[in-house]
Amino acid sequence: QVQLVESGGGLVQAGGSLRLSCAASGRTFSRYTMGWFRQAPGKEREFVTGINWSADSARYADSVKGRFTISRDGAKNTVYLQMNSLKPEDTAIYYCAGVSSWTVPLGYNEYHHWGQGTQVTVSS
Repeated sequence: QVQLVESGGGLVQAGGSLRLSCAASGRTFSRYTMGWFRQAPGKEREFVTGINWSADSARYADSVKGRFTISRDGAKNTVYLQMNSLKPEDTAIYYCAGVSSWTVPLGYNEYHHWGQGTQVTVSS
């Protein structure tokens, strides 16, 4: 069983940066693909980025490519989301998710473990 706890959300002006963290408990974290999703009010939850267990493969949504970077620290059982050049349309609740997989799935229904979410608000 893996439990996920996000932190690092907040209010930032457009063009600013935030770094989200997702701390995982459980001995199998090192074998999990980890992803970040987000959900804005009235919209479906969407894939933002994901990284495989060996950290040699990552996928990004087109909307965040070049601005967001995912990384993971196995020693700390933590995955990070560095968000730069933030835009008002990045405003959403950001969720960390995990799945035991060799690949990086894009669909939210393919992930089995979820954090509680952290709010990111970007003001114009």
